[in-house]
Amino acid sequence: MHHDFVDIKTIVPNVVVEPRYAGADNFMGMPVKGYNAHKVIVSRPVAMALQQVQAELSEQGLALKIYDGYRPQQAVDHFMRWISDAGDQKNKGKFYPNVAKSELVQRGYIAEKSGHSRGGSVDVTLVRVDHGTAIELDMGSPWDLFDTVSHADATNLPMNALVNRNLLKEVMVRNGFKPYSEEWWHFTLDPEPYPDTYFNFVIE
Repeated sequence: MHHDFVDIKTIVPNVVVEPRYAGADNFMGMPVKGYNAHKVIVSRPVAMALQQVQAELSEQGLALKIYDGYRPQQAVDHFMRWISDAGDQKNKGKFYPNVAKSELVQRGYIAEKSGHSRGGSVDVTLVRVDHGTAIELDMGSPWDLFDTVSHADATNLPMNALVNRNLLKEVMVRNGFKPYSEEWWHFTLDPEPYPDTYFNFVIE
């Protein structure tokens, strides 16, 4: 692993991690290349910023849940190979029911070059921890639902979902992250620590 990358749990032990690309509960329906361990790895500057985010959330009885951090370039390449296989749509109903698979890249849901591979981006949500159980707050759509309802500016949502999205956005922005318009869960540290480097080391 690169010397400036860390397992987020070593810096912020009270965040919840659920690295979905290390298993099969994702849009591809399989573990993704390069995710060889159920860990969330981030660059150290991102970890320090997330430490501040978690400190704020803890005061409200909340915690961050992180679905993805650093993403090896080989994982992104795996995404692209999956995109090119028009016949593999087994998880369409759960992750992209209203978007043609062939349009996922042009609509900005999947990228050939990702900020995740530069070590600057994270996919996060909020949870309330109750007697050791992390209960996700309602965000109006689940993580990685490729749909307009997942756009950061979506308004056709229940009020509590709008409030929760706004809370997540405010705490992330206040601690140095910028949101992504197509996905309420995606944030990138600004400025990025490695804006021109696409890392490819395996998560293990």
